[in-house]
Amino acid sequence: MRRALLAEAIGSFFLFAAVVGSGIMAERLAGGNVAVALLANSLATGAILFGLIAMLGPVSGAHFNPAVSLVMALHRDLRWGMLPPYVAAQIGGGILGVWAAHVMFALPIVQFSDHARSGTGQWVGEFVATFGLILTIIGMVRHRPEWTAPGVALYIVAAYWFTSSTSFANPAITIARSLSDSFAGIAAADVPAFVAAQIAGAVAAWFVGQRLFVERPSA
Repeated sequence: MRRALLAEAIGSFFLFAAVVGSGIMAERLAGGNVAVALLANSLATGAILFGLIAMLGPVSGAHFNPAVSLVMALHRDLRWGMLPPYVAAQIGGGILGVWAAHVMFALPIVQFSDHARSGTGQWVGEFVATFGLILTIIGMVRHRPEWTAPGVALYIVAAYWFTSSTSFANPAITIARSLSDSFAGIAAADVPAFVAAQIAGAVAAWFVGQRLFVERPSA
């Protein structure tokens, strides 16, 4: 249990630091070109996801995301009693990662974002992004486990671009990004609706995945 929680905290630390840090770096280097900044941000996020899932998957399952942990509990791959500690490790490690990104880029450590992300389009974007992420994970774990790391990483890179919300798809990172007034930030007032859409998308994907990815009969 201690090893799993440490893995979740460390993985969330590096994932969230990469999301926020690459956003800051991209914004500084892109010269005002938001498309270039988003491209850099998405590629950095996908790259670190691949490495972290491959490295920490055998230790904790490499969730780094309360929505993933919730679905694993629904699927009985994670004990319900482990869900609160997993979520706490993800949020705590992730916030430390955001603060580390601020330190690296010589920004105030404690910040609050005023980047508004609201409206039906954004909420639908988060539902779709999380639904697709969870469905990808369920399908890969059940039928192509060796492809889980690249599959998730590539999905997130794509979802940055095809969803209106740029695919947060993670309640913990949504909370942490409200503490960064940077390219990746989100206003605190917009966090609850994002989290609600993410949880709804995750549960819907679990429901569909139970019926779509049936166990193959033995030979």
